[in-house]
Amino acid sequence: MRTRRALLALLLPLAGCAAGPDYHEPAIPTPAAFHAPHETGDVASAERQFWQGFDDPLLAELIERTLDGNQDLRAALARYDRTSALLYGARRDQWPSVTASAEAVEAHPAGVERIPPGGGPERVQRYRAGIAAGWEPDLFGRLRRATESRRAELAASGADVNALRVALIGQLASSYFQLRGLQQELKVASTNVDLQRESLEIVSARVAAGGATAFDEVRARAQLQRTRAELPTIQADIRATMHRIAVLTGQPPAALIDTLSSEVALPGQLPEIPVDSPGDVLRRRPDIAAAERRLAAATAHIGVVTADLFPHFTLGGLLSSVASDGGDLFSGTAESHSIFLGIDWTFLDRDKVRSRIVAADAESRAALAEYQQAVLSALEETETRLVDYRRSRERAAQLREAVGDAERAAELARTRYRQGYISYFEVLDAERELTNTRDAAVRGRTNATLAMVAAYRALAGPPGA
Repeated sequence: MRTRRALLALLLPLAGCAAGPDYHEPAIPTPAAFHAPHETGDVASAERQFWQGFDDPLLAELIERTLDGNQDLRAALARYDRTSALLYGARRDQWPSVTASAEAVEAHPAGVERIPPGGGPERVQRYRAGIAAGWEPDLFGRLRRATESRRAELAASGADVNALRVALIGQLASSYFQLRGLQQELKVASTNVDLQRESLEIVSARVAAGGATAFDEVRARAQLQRTRAELPTIQADIRATMHRIAVLTGQPPAALIDTLSSEVALPGQLPEIPVDSPGDVLRRRPDIAAAERRLAAATAHIGVVTADLFPHFTLGGLLSSVASDGGDLFSGTAESHSIFLGIDWTFLDRDKVRSRIVAADAESRAALAEYQQAVLSALEETETRLVDYRRSRERAAQLREAVGDAERAAELARTRYRQGYISYFEVLDAERELTNTRDAAVRGRTNATLAMVAAYRALAGPPGA
């Protein structure tokens, strides 16, 4: 007993120690501002404008459905719950454990097993009950480092959930605006079909009057058929996008066809996006938070394996009783108790322990590199998305003006053709230019809207994520 007390008195002062390095968040140099042209201002206000400014209740409803029903998000939340449970287990390892057991046995020994042989009782009853307690004093911080690592993993898992929410909002909004763009493309293609049908009628009338050749009529009909052939492709793309939106919301592919069939115009005037500093953007992005927390977890794991260089001690006690009658348990001589100190000597295999430390240190260095790469990738994505948005807005505005000019040119060409001043080749060229310009303008507006969604996603901007 004295030896045990002396050993405990020697070891208890070490209880405040924790093996392995203490974690410090690395300082990552970032630029003072983004190089891409942008506005500065109230970022939170701009985020609310992104979320609510389109005045589209259906879009808001679909985003809510996605956050409630998406199966990938449910899987991520389940993984978060799993990590939370593992953290609870790591915390419990630091506290004493108590177990209890009980059994009742009735035996009928054979004659040769009786004492004396052939005699003794034919039936033997035995009752056993016990309570055991054990505790591992965390003298070298192994359990504390394990808890620290699990806590960081839980934070990383939570950041993963938030990152997935941002990604899903971006995917849903992008698919929704892509659908609206495709519906506009289909409308434009139908308008082009009507325009070219009218042109064919004009040509046919001139052929009948002897003012044009059958060659002009054939060419007009060929252009009309070519434009008509685009309709099924656009219709198929529309249906595929509807399917994608439904699956994102956690529903069967065909669930939202009726809901999404009504046309809604693309946003007219897209806003400037206020942007704060790169450091603020990085602090807001959940993928950066997840990478940083995984680095913290890997650093704490070094302490877990480093603690194996030292012995593990276990304090325990046992209170038990064995009796031939259940009423005699824990009475008189039926009771026994013991206290013990256990030592795990596996720390003597130091080469094996050091190999695990080297492996954990390498894992930590890999996590650091991944964190630094995540920061660089985030800065690259944000710079690129801001440039894309600015240029796509400029292109959409230019194409919008070009449509007006192309419409006037096509109308002038048809008028001059009726009057016999130009050949149908020039009409055909003007109408082809109008068709292409209209298509490009719709795609330009769609791409500008998608670029805005991508920019907000890079800024981790969609509110509610």
